Amino acid sequence: MEIFSIDGAKIHAIDTGPRNAQLAILIHGWSSSSFAMSPLIPLLSRRFRCIAVDLPGYGESPPLRERATIGRYAQIIGRLITGLSEHPAVLVGHSMGGMISATLALQIPQLVDRMVLLCPTISGRLSFWINTFVSPITMLERFPLFSRLLALLEPSMLYVTDSLMKPASFAERSAISEADYLRLRADARRPGQGRVRAECFVAMRNQDLSGRLRELETPALVIWGAEDNTVPLRDAGVIADEWRSADLRIVPKAGHWPHFETPDVTLRYIASYLGLPSIVGEPDILVQPAEVTTQITEFLANSQIGSGLSLAQRTRLAAHLERRRYPPGTLVDRTNQESTDLYLVQEGSLEVWSPPLEGDPDSQRLLMTVVAGQITGEMSLLDGGRRSADLRAGEDGVTILALRRERLRALAEDDPALGNAVLWNIATALALRLRLANWQQQGLVRQLQALRQ
Repeated sequence: MEIFSIDGAKIHAIDTGPRNAQLAILIHGWSSSSFAMSPLIPLLSRRFRCIAVDLPGYGESPPLRERATIGRYAQIIGRLITGLSEHPAVLVGHSMGGMISATLALQIPQLVDRMVLLCPTISGRLSFWINTFVSPITMLERFPLFSRLLALLEPSMLYVTDSLMKPASFAERSAISEADYLRLRADARRPGQGRVRAECFVAMRNQDLSGRLRELETPALVIWGAEDNTVPLRDAGVIADEWRSADLRIVPKAGHWPHFETPDVTLRYIASYLGLPSIVGEPDILVQPAEVTTQITEFLANSQIGSGLSLAQRTRLAAHLERRRYPPGTLVDRTNQESTDLYLVQEGSLEVWSPPLEGDPDSQRLLMTVVAGQITGEMSLLDGGRRSADLRAGEDGVTILALRRERLRALAEDDPALGNAVLWNIATALALRLRLANWQQQGLVRQLQALRQ
C-alpha cells in the first residue's frame, strides 16, 4: 500500500494502473475499507491510475485528530487529486463514498470529471432496519468502555449480528462469495473504529444532499441494488428528480453491494459508461485516453449522431467512438471493402468518390463531401455490407470518429434508451441524405427534359 500525507493525515491507499493516466479515486463507504472497491480495480486500472483509499479512521489509515465529517473527507480527496494530477479525476464512490464524491463535485466541480456511484447515501436517512437495529449500537460505540464490552461479547454474538446485518446489506439471492462476505464483515467489525463509525453515522445525517443535486453538472453513472436495505431506494428517487446528468441503473438480485453480488452486470455498466472493454474482452481493444472521450462528448452535441442526447448519454456514446486521423488525399475506405464502421467527421472533410469504371481512376467523380458533424457509412454499419464508394480525406485531411457495429449493439443492449436515440439519429440523417439525392435527381431529370424541348 502507498501512504499519502494530506494536511497531516496519513492516507493508506492501493495505487495501481498507468502512472501518467487520468486519476480514478475509489472511495469506500461506512464501516469499510479500500477492499470494498477491489472488484472494480482490475477493470478501471486498464485506463486509469486507480487510488483506492482507506479513509481516515478506516482500514489502515489512522483517524483524524478532529471529528470526521463528510465535508472534511471531501476536502482530503480534493487535496489528494490536486497533489497527484493537474487534471480532473473520475470519482468512484460506494455508499458514504458516494456522498463524499457528490459533495466534492458540489464544492469544487473543476476537480471532478465524471463519477460512478454505487448505492450512494444522498439524504443521510438510512433504512428503518439500520436505524432500528444498528444505529443504537453505533452510537454507544463512541464510548470506550462500551466499545470494549462489545468487543468481548462479539465472539458469542456473531450469529446475532450476522442475522441483523445480512438482510440490511445483501439481497436474498445475493451471489457474493463466502470469502468476500467474511472480509467485508471483518472490516465492519475492525476494532478501534467505534468512534469514527459513530461520527460518520452522524455526519451522513447532517449532510442531506436533497435539493442540492440540481446544482450538479458533473455527469455520473449511479448503480443501485434493487434490494438495498441500507441506503433505501427512496434516495434513488431524489437522484431521478434532481440530477439531470445522472444515468440511474437499478440492478436486480443485488442489495447494498452490487459490485460483489452481481459483478457481471455492474462491471458491464461501468465499462460501457467509461468506454472500457470488459475484463473478459479482447486485450487489444483500443482504450483511448479519458481526455479524448471528454473532447468527443463536447463535440457530439452539435453532430448528427449526438443530436438531442443528454450529457450523460453523450458521455457514454463518446466512450465507444474511436478517433482516427488521415492526411489529405488518404484513401480511408475502398469500394467493395467489407466494413461495419460508421464514420462521424470531427475535423476537416471526408470525400465520397464514385467507383472507378473498368479500373480507370480518372473516371471517378466526387459525389459528395462530408463535413464536421456529419456521418457516412451508416448502411455498412446497419447491414454489414460492402462499401459502395471510395472514401478519401479532404484537402485539409480529416479526423473521424468511428463507431463499430458490435459497439453499437453492446451499447443498445446495456442502454436501450440511448441505443434507440442513436439509431433514430442515424435514420434521420439517412432520410435527409436520401431526400437530397432525390431532389438532385429530379433536378437533373428536369434539365434533361428542358434540353429535349
